Amino acid sequence: MALTGRAALLTALGTLPVGLLDPSWTGLLAVNTPIALACACDAALAAPVRRLTLSRSGDTTARPGEPADITLTVTNPTRRPLRARLRDAWPPSSWQPGTETDASRHRLTIPPGERRRLTTRLRPTRRGDRTADRVTIRSYGPLGLYARQGTHRVPWTVRVLPPFHSRRHLPSKLARLRELDGRTSVLLRGEGTEFDSLREYVPGDDTRSIDWRATARQTTVAVRTWRPERDRHILLVLDTGRTAAGRVGDAPRLDAAMDAALLLAALASRAGDRVDLLAYDRRIRALVQGRPAAELLPALVTALSPLDAELVETDAHGMAATALRTAPRRSLIVLLTTLEAAPVEEGLLPVLPQLTQRHTVIAASVADPHLARMSTGRGTIDAVYGAAAAAQAATERRQTAERLRRHGVTVVDALPDELPPALADAYLALKAAGKL
Repeated sequence: MALTGRAALLTALGTLPVGLLDPSWTGLLAVNTPIALACACDAALAAPVRRLTLSRSGDTTARPGEPADITLTVTNPTRRPLRARLRDAWPPSSWQPGTETDASRHRLTIPPGERRRLTTRLRPTRRGDRTADRVTIRSYGPLGLYARQGTHRVPWTVRVLPPFHSRRHLPSKLARLRELDGRTSVLLRGEGTEFDSLREYVPGDDTRSIDWRATARQTTVAVRTWRPERDRHILLVLDTGRTAAGRVGDAPRLDAAMDAALLLAALASRAGDRVDLLAYDRRIRALVQGRPAAELLPALVTALSPLDAELVETDAHGMAATALRTAPRRSLIVLLTTLEAAPVEEGLLPVLPQLTQRHTVIAASVADPHLARMSTGRGTIDAVYGAAAAAQAATERRQTAERLRRHGVTVVDALPDELPPALADAYLALKAAGKL
C-alpha cells in the first residue's frame, strides 16, 4: 500500500487554509476525513496485484551491445481494471549506463479479463548470463490517491555470448589455408605434407616429387601431389586462474583469450581438424569434446559465455594431467595463459616436459597495451620511471618466452587485437611445416 503524490497534495491544500483561518482539531478532521475516505475507496477499487498472472517470452541469447527484446505478458483475471506502473528489474549490466530507468519502467492499463504485452529491450554490456529479477507492479485506484504494490518472480535468462570480434580475420586466414591446400591460383605451389594423389609430370614440377615406382608401372612420368595435414586433434586449454582476471584495456585478459580461441577453432574446423576445448584453474570449468565442425562454434560460444576468471592460482599439474587425459594421442595443445615470470617458472615450466614429449605445444599470451604506451613516455620524472618499469617488464616477458621456446614451445605474445590473427598464423605455419 502506498499514498500517491496526489493524495499528499490534496491534504496539504486542504490543511493550509484551516491552519491559517481556524487552526483546530475540528478543522483538520473536517479536511482529512473526506480525503482518508477517498483514499480508502480508491484502494478498494484498485486491482489486486497478487492475483495478476505474468509470463515471459523473447530472446534467450544476445551479444554485448546488441538488443535483446523480452516480452512480458500481464493478465488481469480480476473484475477491476488495472491502472499500473511496472518495473521489470534486471542486473545493471543488462543496459548501457544511464538507460536503465527508461528501459525497465512501463505504464499499462488492462481491462478486466484481458492481457497486455510489454517489451523490455536489453542492451547487455558484457558477456555472461543475465537473469531477470523481480517484477514490481504498483496498481492505482481510479482517483489516483492510493496504490497497491506487489512483486512477482518471472524467471528468464538471457545468455550474452562472447562478441567474437576476430571473426573479421577469418576470410583472410581461410584464403591462406586454401593456398596451402593448392586450391587457389598463386605464384607458389600449394604446400603440404600429406600424400594426396598421383598425376602426370608437367614441365616446371619439382623433380623431387617424381614417384619412380609409379613411373615404372606406366608409360608416363608420375609425380606425387600433397595436401596439408587433415584430421589432426587440437586441444585449446584456457587458463581461467587469477592472471586471466587482469584487465587489458577495457576487458579482462580472459575475454581476449576467448576471442583468439574462437578464431582458431573456426579456422581449424574448416581445415578438417578436430577441436576440443578445456577451461581449467583448479578444476574443470568448461569442457567441449567430440563436436562435429557444424556444431563446434555454437558449442564453444555456449560454454564460454558464463565463464569468469577465478581469483585463485592455477594448478598447473592438474591442468597438464587433465590435458593429457583429454588428448591421449599426439595433438596440438594451445595453452592460452600468461607469460608472467612467477606463474610460468613455478607452475608451467615443471610440467612442460610431460606435454612436449607427446604433443606439439603453443603458448599464447595477451600483452598489456598500457605497458606499450608507458614505454614511450618521456618529458617528466614520472613518465621516465614508468618507461623504465615498462621496459623491465617487457624484458622479463621476453626472457620467459625464451625459456618456453627452449622447451620446444611455440610462443605467441601479442596485444589483445593482434593475438587472434597471430595465433591463427602460428597454426597455419605449423600446418604447412607438417608439425601438427
